[in-house]
Amino acid sequence: MTEAGATPHPRLRAILSTSRSLPMIADNPALLTAIRDRFAHVDACPFEGPRVFFENAGGALRLKSVIETSAVHAGYPDNQGRANAASEALMAVIARGKADMRLFFNAGDAGEVFVGESGTEVLFRLVRTAALAAPEGGVMLGSTLEHPATYGAMARWSDVTGRTFRRVAHDSLTGSVSPQDYSAAVTPDTRVVTIVHTSPVTGMAVDVPAIAAAVREVAPEAFIIVDGIQHASHGAVDVVACHADGYAVSPYKMFSRHGYGVGWASDRLTAATKEQIIGGAPTTWELGTRDSGAYATFSDVVAYLDWLGGEAGADEAATPRARIEAAAAAIAGQEAVLLKAMLHGYGNLPGLAQLPSVTLIGGDRVEGREGVISLRLETMPSAELVEHLRQRGIRVHIRKNDHYSGNVLEPLGMEDCIRVSVSHYNSLQEVARFLGAMREATE
Repeated sequence: MTEAGATPHPRLRAILSTSRSLPMIADNPALLTAIRDRFAHVDACPFEGPRVFFENAGGALRLKSVIETSAVHAGYPDNQGRANAASEALMAVIARGKADMRLFFNAGDAGEVFVGESGTEVLFRLVRTAALAAPEGGVMLGSTLEHPATYGAMARWSDVTGRTFRRVAHDSLTGSVSPQDYSAAVTPDTRVVTIVHTSPVTGMAVDVPAIAAAVREVAPEAFIIVDGIQHASHGAVDVVACHADGYAVSPYKMFSRHGYGVGWASDRLTAATKEQIIGGAPTTWELGTRDSGAYATFSDVVAYLDWLGGEAGADEAATPRARIEAAAAAIAGQEAVLLKAMLHGYGNLPGLAQLPSVTLIGGDRVEGREGVISLRLETMPSAELVEHLRQRGIRVHIRKNDHYSGNVLEPLGMEDCIRVSVSHYNSLQEVARFLGAMREATE
């Protein structure tokens, strides 16, 4: 997976060291079948019929348990905080959901977990709170790799607070940003820092712990906010290892549903002044009554990861967190198999790296790549390629040089590309269908 003598990405080293003792999903057809059976519409669109779903970065497939739980909670008429059995049951669901969120973030007793409107709204709120809590003056620091969820929030609140907003330039060839890039930009007066864990356009992961350490070395009091929205369905989340003050995920991208986002905030960020109901608990981040189904469906995701970790080979005596980490290793291992086949070939089918006229964003590396390949075909407009694949039952997505993807595409001189995104429930047979359709397109 890496060239001779090359040093693997730190996260990939951890995955490989863990997965050596675990069975690979690709080598266990029964496990892959069991995984696929837990998801709705895994091989067919309810509107178009049979299809391969390679649009996971736009929103992953939903667990069947999430759909069932959502329907049940949508029907409950009772509210939280009342003196009746139904209300007590809802409060228990919320308490379990928060405990599962802590488990997912590996937060232990540190900080607070909360539900917001969306992952984007959670990021805006974390950035806003940090910007208003930090000492006056100084710098707010992000990178050109980031999604507008953090870039927009940083631009807005640097302007409101009268601070300089600097953006570390990412490497267009690798599709990522390095700790060295941040080290060259951070200054002692840096107040708020944002880091995207994985780019939703290039698919390349970022070494968040190393970047956070580089920031802390120069500006130890800076607030660090991490956008984990793309990363969360591809690898374990550990806010302690990230040295973060805030971390946000979008559950609809990690097998749950639309309509809510989940965040974690450190104790010191939680202690900052923030929007609250007057007289409420000072640690409360949530505003108003949240949907109990949001907490319940997040618990469904954690329960699925717990199951997968056990099926993937975690020891019977393993803790729930250990099973979640085993699930993350199994997911990453399966996706690495799929991406390697997609990039470098499967059976007698050439991979994208061997097909003529294909330009790969971020190169043809598997290491450090989390579920996404973005590409252009010189001989066919991207919109036509998306339609070509759709007619052959393969769902992908076009990314344009706009406010969502222009930060990556413009430096490359591209007006658009197509994004192909996999998840662990995808199969090598589906990759083969895609490669066959791509070979047809290039011919």
